[in-house]
Amino acid sequence: MTRFNSAAAREEAAPYSYVGAGGRVLYLDEEPAPHSVTRSTRPFDARPVVARPVVRTYEGGAGFERDPRFELFLLAVANFVGQETFYEAAGDRDNRFAALVRRLAVEDPQWTAAMLGWLRNRAHMRTASIVGAAEFVHARLAAGLTQGGHNRRVVDSVLQRADEPGELLGYWMSRWGRTVPKPVKRGIADAVRRLYGARSLLKYDTASKGHRFGDVLNLVHASPDPAKPWQGDLFRYALDRRHRPDRAEPPASLPVLTAHRELMELPVAERRAVITAPGGAERLAAAGMTWESLAGWLQGPMDAAAWEAVIPSMGPMALVRNLRNFDEAGVSDEVAARAAARISDPDVVAASRQFPFRYLAAYQRAPSLRWAYPLELALGHSLANVPVLPGRTLILVDRSGSMWSPLSDRSQLNRADAAAIFGTAVAMRADDAALVQFGTDHSRVAYTKGESVLNVLARFGELGGTDTTRAVRAHYRDHDRVLIVTDEQAMYHHCGDPTEQVPGHVPVYTWNLAGYRAGHGPSGAANRHTFGGLTDAAFRMVPLIEQGLSADWPWI
Repeated sequence: MTRFNSAAAREEAAPYSYVGAGGRVLYLDEEPAPHSVTRSTRPFDARPVVARPVVRTYEGGAGFERDPRFELFLLAVANFVGQETFYEAAGDRDNRFAALVRRLAVEDPQWTAAMLGWLRNRAHMRTASIVGAAEFVHARLAAGLTQGGHNRRVVDSVLQRADEPGELLGYWMSRWGRTVPKPVKRGIADAVRRLYGARSLLKYDTASKGHRFGDVLNLVHASPDPAKPWQGDLFRYALDRRHRPDRAEPPASLPVLTAHRELMELPVAERRAVITAPGGAERLAAAGMTWESLAGWLQGPMDAAAWEAVIPSMGPMALVRNLRNFDEAGVSDEVAARAAARISDPDVVAASRQFPFRYLAAYQRAPSLRWAYPLELALGHSLANVPVLPGRTLILVDRSGSMWSPLSDRSQLNRADAAAIFGTAVAMRADDAALVQFGTDHSRVAYTKGESVLNVLARFGELGGTDTTRAVRAHYRDHDRVLIVTDEQAMYHHCGDPTEQVPGHVPVYTWNLAGYRAGHGPSGAANRHTFGGLTDAAFRMVPLIEQGLSADWPWI
């Protein structure tokens, strides 16, 4: 085996090196350790590794290539389709996602189907799961794999909102033409029976949609659910509404549609009187009038009276998204107080299943102080599942330049602030935690148990590059565990990767927020674990692993 007199000499040889079992770097004249290839559905098992050229992080550090399933998992939980990232173009990222799904749909369909269902239902990644399901089925049909029911079930599992059957059809036709195979039709028909109702028709069956309810019903030939005697009437009305709108009459079995038709037939000059009359809010709710459609119906501005009439029927996240609109319209303090109470209700927060950074984004945008405390309460409630970690914990939050990219094109919140909020929450709930921010430089972040998480956020800065190894070396002091929240694009350091700076018996947990190909260290064995995204489910894995319990994929 070659001996190097310095770290620089070894780095110079790195382009000629290979990754061996366990992520260890091997050099040209060093034989890789023998290993056996095994099949596993656990992300934390040591992956089978064949010697291959070493990869690099985008910052030049030695990278560690992942098992395809692990790479897909990390990419999926961080992949907003069509999203540009700091290091990876949207098209390249989407192509990598599709290629991984197509490969694993053939090689490991049970795992991939379960992952896609979990991605939509527990991780709440809507577009990525729909795209993934379509790519999954197409790849399997192209390979002649039609048995086992995976194709139909995966389509049904990712469709959880009434406009999504049309979205999946639209994606399929844009990729492979208007011929839709039976497994896709049957999976969509299963979802249609679950999702189509009177209120969902009013909300989602609009001219802006590429595929209306009637189009979907024509294509997939969905029959009504026998347990819903009104659904046959709904399907006939949806078809008439799409293809014979002049003859479409709301059925008597669906009073919401009748009430909505009555409102729509009112002269425009009489409509504003409805919202100011006693019982106006109740009448709007009974007719399925949403805040999105109210302005069009009024054909005028959404003033305070309009908002106050529709606020009682708005969902909690619709309230959170419109706080600025409420203030600009001059909604009264009385109505705002009721909205604030709903936003901050712990049961409502739990039922909404929203990521905590949704409340942080609203807090940063809300113009008046009357929303600050309710949003902080909601943020605290959304973090209720973050575990209380015993012993001493080192938490490192990446504040490098690449972390300032937004979580998605639809979000004003960046990864750096999302990481800081989670790191602070864990620190406050841990028995004894050191909270550190790092980039090119690094520093401790002061906090006091019980103080506002949002106040602590103001103490984080922007710190340039990504010298993760340096930060770990500076702050690790015999801690019981290390948590790193990052995009893993670490710079080269002559002392090795960040996880090498921690003794092997001490667990290192990495939360990867971006899903890039190369990781900053090995994972899957020997107390080194990497999770994708920021979810309460991922945080709960820490005590599970440390208690020696099963650390299966989240959907197992």
